[in-house]
Amino acid sequence: MDVPAELRYSSDHEWVRVDGNRLTVGITDYAQDALGDVVFVELPDVGSTVTAGDGLGEVESTKSVSDLYAPVTGTVVEVNGELADAPEKLNSDPYGDGWICVVEVADAAALEGLLDAAAYSALTEG
Repeated sequence: MDVPAELRYSSDHEWVRVDGNRLTVGITDYAQDALGDVVFVELPDVGSTVTAGDGLGEVESTKSVSDLYAPVTGTVVEVNGELADAPEKLNSDPYGDGWICVVEVADAAALEGLLDAAAYSALTEG
């Protein structure tokens, strides 16, 4: 299982890439593997406010429908529209082309409570 060291992780299996006050969000390799083949992704609306731990959207796979949870509190400023026509990018490239959205946060305190790669690896191996 791939767990890039430069990312932060939620216990709900979302990852966060930090770029100033803009945080790119996606699902982890572990999550996409557990879901199976992704066939549909419901994205949040640009401009919507999300709260850490609350629903962000849904992922539908051949196995199930799973909720996506916001790993941070902030405002959605961008979504990956390519997932509408190619939801399988969540499976093939979860840390690259399979990103879900970009959330703008007020400050770095938004990262409190997120796990580093070692802690996330321990969570998924346990």
